[in-house]
Amino acid sequence: MKEQDYEYAGFWVRTIAAIIDGILTALITYPLLISIYGWTHFDRKQTWIIAGPADFLISWVLPAVAVILFWLRKQATPGKIAVSARVVDARTGQTMSVGQSIVRYFAYFISALPLGLGIIWIAFDSKKQGWHDKLAGTVVIRSRTLPVTLE
Repeated sequence: MKEQDYEYAGFWVRTIAAIIDGILTALITYPLLISIYGWTHFDRKQTWIIAGPADFLISWVLPAVAVILFWLRKQATPGKIAVSARVVDARTGQTMSVGQSIVRYFAYFISALPLGLGIIWIAFDSKKQGWHDKLAGTVVIRSRTLPVTLE
């Protein structure tokens, strides 16, 4: 990987990737949850945050495992693949380790908690790293030769 062939993926490209990932996650998880819990699953007066064990597995565990496996096997989630971005180790440019993947996934919650500041940080950081990237030692890159940029 030549450094001059890649650029850091910025805030808007990553936002589009996150929207794509969110839609795909909903398309997979919602039908499963509705088939188990019915439409009352979405009534928070009845189910609060977690409706039961299947809800926990489908809504929390399945997405975490899927995202980590995508990062380890493809260096990207489907949304990042769609925008030609990859998540790599910041020092080596190679696939991140299992430990980095786990830290990065759970660090998303830390990035989102203070009013999303850790995510918004991407727009202002020189390497376009959010707090989750900094904590895990990762960067998101994309090819400089792409015809359209969303930065």
